[in-house]
This record gives sequence, structure tokens and C-alpha cells, in this order.
Amino acid sequence: MSHKIILTCAVTGSIHTPSMSPYLPVTPDEIATSAIEAAQAGASVLHLHARDPDTGRPSSDIDVFRQFLPRIKDATDAVINLTTGGSSQMTIEQRLSAPAELAPEMCSLNMGSINFGLFPMKDRFSDWKHDWEEPFLDNTRDTVFKNTFHDIETIFSMLGDADGARFEFECYDVGHIQTVAFYLRQNRIQAPVFLQFVMGVLGGIDASPQSLMYMKETADRLLGDSYQFSVLAAGRQQMSLGTMSVILGGNVRVGLEDSLMIKRGELAVSNAQQVTVIRSVLEKLGYEIATPDEARAMLALKGVDKVGF
Repeated sequence: MSHKIILTCAVTGSIHTPSMSPYLPVTPDEIATSAIEAAQAGASVLHLHARDPDTGRPSSDIDVFRQFLPRIKDATDAVINLTTGGSSQMTIEQRLSAPAELAPEMCSLNMGSINFGLFPMKDRFSDWKHDWEEPFLDNTRDTVFKNTFHDIETIFSMLGDADGARFEFECYDVGHIQTVAFYLRQNRIQAPVFLQFVMGVLGGIDASPQSLMYMKETADRLLGDSYQFSVLAAGRQQMSLGTMSVILGGNVRVGLEDSLMIKRGELAVSNAQQVTVIRSVLEKLGYEIATPDEARAMLALKGVDKVGF
């Protein structure tokens, strides 16, 4: 229990649609407010996407990002981690347009191309607020989230080499850990490597204790002491596998991007509520949450004074 825990909150994402929860942040004001509340509740890192303010559809518009990023930066000292994943239905040029100009301390980086199946979720709902939601979900039946080796290397160059960003390497399966290990051997990336085990997305590894152990064993074998890890468990396994991650020596991510629930049958009313619950569980087990500056030191980040917003 000697290590401090990096607690990431993923505030809105591109998976859930507005009809699924009235508490999902959509407008810039809602995203900023929800992110600030999550930081005040104890989140070390805020992982951020943008949405169209009128429809709630995932957006890559830099002007939308600019409406909430300065406000969050001014109100908190949390690490701001911008998505490079955007949405599986965006081009890579769209996904990179905002982070390339905004130069955040940290970015997410999906470590491979995968099927990204959201279509089963549409069967749980029938009353849609917007006409884009149901087709958006259904289209993932025939959509591949594309991040080739060339795409990954482009992101390294644009955001890492040019802007000094470090990465949250999102690993949806063990093959993605192999890709991280390859680039570490090539000296294309440097330790400390921060892995995010993404579990429970249809098309990737399932959210189970057995799969978490397999992911960790693979990372231990390939990366040795060069890495730290965190766990993102989609859906109902969010809190249990996040807790298991910490017990195994890792970190944890929660937030409405990954799960809309606080417990079975009950919607979370905010990102801060999920942060408060996992923080309470971990502190009762004797762990301590890292401050944003402690997280910066652990992840070797460039500092908030060097971002572009």
C-alpha cells in the first residue's frame, strides 16, 4: 500500500448517448461543471471528450473544447487528459485536430484497431431524444475503430514529439500490450509507461477478474518495471475491477464515459459521485489518492504551464 493511487475520471466520452441518462454531461457548461466537481471529489486526472452542445453527438470541434478547457484549468489543478480516440466514427484527422493544437499534458492513445460494438445498447432504449442516437449505435455493427501502426506513430510525432504530451496507452486486449512493448523496445516511447486496461467493450477483452490477471501478467512479462497500469471496466464491473486493480498495485478510472450507474439499477447522478464512492472504498482499505501534482511526478508530465489552452 506504499504507492499512491492515480484516480482518473472520464467525464463524458463518446459511448453513451443523451437518452441513456439525464446526468450525462453534454454542453460545455455541463462538462466543465462535472469535471470540476470530479476534481474536487478527488480525481487526479480528468479524461475529456467534447460533444455537440445542441445534440450531444460526439464532436471534434476545437471551438467546443475551448469553451470548457480553460474553465476547468482555472478552477482545478487536475491533470487534463484529452482524447485522441474521439469516436470510432470519426477520421483520424478529426480525432487529432483539437489535441494537436491544444497541446495537453496527457492524451489517451488506443493501441490498435478493433471492432467497437455499441449496437447491443440500442435494444435497451426506445425513446430517443435525438434522431442520430439509434443509427449511431447501430452503425458500430459495421465499424472498425482504426488505429494502425502508422496512425499510432503519427500521434507519437504530432502530440508527443511536437507538444511534449505523455500518453495513457489504452489497451483493449493483450495484443495492444504487445504493441506498447514493441515501441518501448524501439525507444519510440520511454518509461514510465502508463497503461489503461480497457475491459468490457464488445470487440475487446471482457471485464472479469481472470482477464485482468491475464492483462497484468502479460504486462509484467513484457514491460517489467517500466510501466504503471490502471483499469477501466465498462458497465457494472467498474467499481469491483477498479478496486482489484489497486489491490494488484495499479490505479483506477471511473466516470460516466465508462458506466452510467452507481450500483445495480441506479443511475449515477454525477461523475463526482462515482469518484467519491471509489475513493471511499480505497481509503477504507488503507490507500491514499495521489494529488494532481503527485500524479504529474509519477507520470513524468510536462506541467500545466506548457499546455495550449
